[in-house]
Amino acid sequence: MQAEGLDETVIKDCEQIMRIEFAEYHKQLKLRYEEHLTSIGTFHQQLEEVDVEDAATREGQLQLPKYDYSSSGREKFNEYSTTESSDDVEKQELDELSDEEEVSFFDTNECFGDPIVTCAAEVTSSNVSNRISGFNTNHCDAKIMDVELQPDYPNMLLHIPRRKKLPEPIEKEKGVSLWSMIKDNVGKDLTRVCLPVFFNEPLSSLQKCFEDLEYSDLLDQAYEYGKKGNSLMRILNVAAFAVSGYSSCDGRPCKPFNPLLGETYEADYPDKGIRFFAEKVSHHPMLIACHCEGRGWKFWGDSNLKSKFWGQSIQVDPVGVLTLEFDDGEIFQWSKVTTTIYNLILGKVYCNHHGTMNIRGNQQYSCKLKFKEQSLLDRNPRQVQGLVEDAKGTKVATLVGKWDDSMCCSFGDEVLKSKSSFLTENSTLLWARNKPPPDPTRYNLTSFAITLNEITSDLKGKLPPTDSRLRPDQRYLENGEYEKANSEKLRLERRQRMSRKLQENGWKPRWFRRDSEDGTFRYIGGYWEAREQMEWDDCMDIFGEF
Repeated sequence: MQAEGLDETVIKDCEQIMRIEFAEYHKQLKLRYEEHLTSIGTFHQQLEEVDVEDAATREGQLQLPKYDYSSSGREKFNEYSTTESSDDVEKQELDELSDEEEVSFFDTNECFGDPIVTCAAEVTSSNVSNRISGFNTNHCDAKIMDVELQPDYPNMLLHIPRRKKLPEPIEKEKGVSLWSMIKDNVGKDLTRVCLPVFFNEPLSSLQKCFEDLEYSDLLDQAYEYGKKGNSLMRILNVAAFAVSGYSSCDGRPCKPFNPLLGETYEADYPDKGIRFFAEKVSHHPMLIACHCEGRGWKFWGDSNLKSKFWGQSIQVDPVGVLTLEFDDGEIFQWSKVTTTIYNLILGKVYCNHHGTMNIRGNQQYSCKLKFKEQSLLDRNPRQVQGLVEDAKGTKVATLVGKWDDSMCCSFGDEVLKSKSSFLTENSTLLWARNKPPPDPTRYNLTSFAITLNEITSDLKGKLPPTDSRLRPDQRYLENGEYEKANSEKLRLERRQRMSRKLQENGWKPRWFRRDSEDGTFRYIGGYWEAREQMEWDDCMDIFGEF
């Protein structure tokens, strides 16, 4: 529509109408879907109550397949086989709908002329290609790689509405004198320093691990490329995913909460097709283990953050290996690079990631990414450059971009230098950062991060007592109850000092085990099954009184 020269107001009106129509359709479809499952479940329960002999006589007349009606079973809604009974039930439900329950749609023909309708039909939902900030599009035919993914209708239906902003603060926040703290903590490990809640954001390090999966759709695309035999595009998407996890760090001046020993976090996002779980498995050294399952892939790893506080800056060195395994057997492994946070005393706080990230593959390709270290005179900061090599060491593709904005790839050896970045002709856009939320707080959380600490209606009363969302000081901070948050943080930190004794007495993680003596912690299974049955008897009340 923009190419046709239409007015921006008309374009926005078209987009709004399409969003309203789809939202209403989605709402009604989800309602019918849930009613259909309820009806099938009722029939299934009635059949089980029928006498065995009577059921045998009716076996030829009425057949109803047994399905798993758990959340995992609902994800396979499109696999339900159609039976005579289910057809009758669905037909009866539709006949019983009143006129008031029928879906209403806007008619775009009544709002706009034919030329606009024609253009609106060609509009896609992607606005990423217009946001290649930092790149000179005159030298770059930037386009998004398009994988023909099959629409996942069950996940669309299981979409959970999530909040768009944090709660309004109840109290007015008070500042903290930095000078009074710095003199006693220079050179110390930051994880052992008791900082006021003022320096925290309302998220734990467990939740921050899941935040790295905001752009998990890149892994979905990588899986589809691999299925089609395009291993090169697979590793390029994996590399873009590895970089995308750093984009949420931009403008985040506060540190996450250090989890308690045994603290956990779950994240079930059916609309994204991912399910994530993490646990703090060790206090000294501090280790966090995580496991995520997606559409055709699994992602796991553990991390130990070694940090040093130098008065004006903080340096964080991640220790640990991240592993990505696709269902066809291809595996990629990499480690994160160093992060340094500057200007803690004077000037604007900012962070930078620097170092080399090697993405090692077990089949045809591997990738090396260089996060450029920023200098005082650097006019083009936050650059990431990389190359992909095959098993023979031949360079087959290059990557360029910025960790806070976007990543492009090209398949030639010639590199053109522009004022903003290094680009190749006909570069292809792999990833671009999502737009920030309209109402940012001082924490500067992304739209995705705002949803991480929310207790949605489907989670109330179902989480284990170890989940980060039940941590009182973190919840008080999110609500803007700063005095209560400070007192609870001090109480939990006093309790946390007993964690070393717990480990010495043989304490073991509940959901993870090392795959070898010095290996990575791996998920042993059982959490989601316990979640389904609400069996949390063996989980400690880590946030209660000691």
